[in-house]
Amino acid sequence: MQNVQTKTVRKKSISYSRYGYFFIAPFFITFLIFQLYPIFFTFRTSLTDAVGWEKVLNNSIIGFENFRQLFDPSSLVYSKFWGALGNTVIIWFFNFVPQLGMALILASWFTDSRIHLKAQGFFKVTIFMPNIITAATIGMLFMSLFSFPVAPINTFMQTSGMANMPTEFFRSVAWSRGLISFIQWWMWTGNTMIVMIAGISGINPSLFEAALVDGCTSRQIFWKITLPLIKPILIYNLTTSLVGGLTMFDIPHMMTQGNPNETTNTVARFIYMQGFTGSRNFNMASAASVVLFGIIIIGSLLIRYLLNDREPKQAKGGK
Repeated sequence: MQNVQTKTVRKKSISYSRYGYFFIAPFFITFLIFQLYPIFFTFRTSLTDAVGWEKVLNNSIIGFENFRQLFDPSSLVYSKFWGALGNTVIIWFFNFVPQLGMALILASWFTDSRIHLKAQGFFKVTIFMPNIITAATIGMLFMSLFSFPVAPINTFMQTSGMANMPTEFFRSVAWSRGLISFIQWWMWTGNTMIVMIAGISGINPSLFEAALVDGCTSRQIFWKITLPLIKPILIYNLTTSLVGGLTMFDIPHMMTQGNPNETTNTVARFIYMQGFTGSRNFNMASAASVVLFGIIIIGSLLIRYLLNDREPKQAKGGK
């Protein structure tokens, strides 16, 4: 009788665990089709002679010839690729350093129990707002503000006596790079700030309370408690910013098209120009993408190595 009841219970109990695979299947299918396959296809194309649309599928393996050209100073693409990489690093550096500094300052203010800043929600939304505006819209906005010869900025500078003649901002290397860096800073500071606030909010409040009881100042709390404990968040922000900065495309392409004299041409734009303009050098574009992928991997590992806490090695025979 007991065996019959046990069998009945087993028949009635239904396992729903297998249905979880149906919910995660769309993600894996999308990842395989739109991310993993294109990565392998790019790697393969970088080893071929795929020049022009007719060669995309019917190509031949030529080995590392495309990579040789990227690293050969005598080749035509060498200076363009490494020049674009230098431009990208400069623009990324001058937008991320102030971005990280401003995000840390704002996050410490918003989470400091001594300040009690009013209308925090309004300030957070206002600072984060540029991040949700499309890059094309922001690019067009700044082009209209700084265009030549008639534009709001030029008009203001002339009427206020700051300049006698209208300035051609987009013909100046410093102005062009500075504007792109400023836009990137303005767009992404809010996002970095929100991530920092989330990291600081995850710290045990008893640590801050103990520091306040001991008479620590806000600066001491920030340097001795907050900053060391949000190091994983700093690593995350540095890594994601490195990836986003080295793949920067939309703002430079919209505003300057790489000018003046290709000083704002980024690696992503170099890849675009190789693959989708002129003779359609898909092989060279793929090779440059693979090199950029390798640079990002090395940079990410270097950031993780430099910022991760490493335990000191114990001397032999020590306790």
